[in-house]
Amino acid sequence: MPDFRNSAKAIIIRDGCLLAIRNIDPEGDWYVLPGGGQQFGETLPAALSRECLEEAGVRVRIGSLRLIRDYIGRNHEFAEHDGDAHQVELMFECEIVGDDVPGDGHLPDRHQTGVAWLPLDELEKYRLYPKALIPVLKQGFDGSTPVYLGDVN
Repeated sequence: MPDFRNSAKAIIIRDGCLLAIRNIDPEGDWYVLPGGGQQFGETLPAALSRECLEEAGVRVRIGSLRLIRDYIGRNHEFAEHDGDAHQVELMFECEIVGDDVPGDGHLPDRHQTGVAWLPLDELEKYRLYPKALIPVLKQGFDGSTPVYLGDVN
């Protein structure tokens, strides 16, 4: 059965590095932004706050909506595993609150092995998904930054 959901993601940049959730598969480490699925009746900010605590053990101050992407699984490299998935990701610029230090959250995702600070100037060296984030994050957010990235991985 097809699966559709909204997902809220945190773009957290500190000292020239991006906070990412580290995962593992047979090919090695891969990375995504902290965040995850919105539950029925939950606002996007509430979903993002909950997910950052679950995955990285941090409270966040949620800022501007920066990027939106569709992920239609059948169109991408993982189609055999999630070809029925369609996720809309809403990515917000965020800051970590207080003295919270990212680490293992209390309810990590199935493939999650930790968190990592990825240097912005070296993002190409990592399996960061969606890959379309790399040039956008390296450029920074300005008036020319597209909000909608499309159906990308």
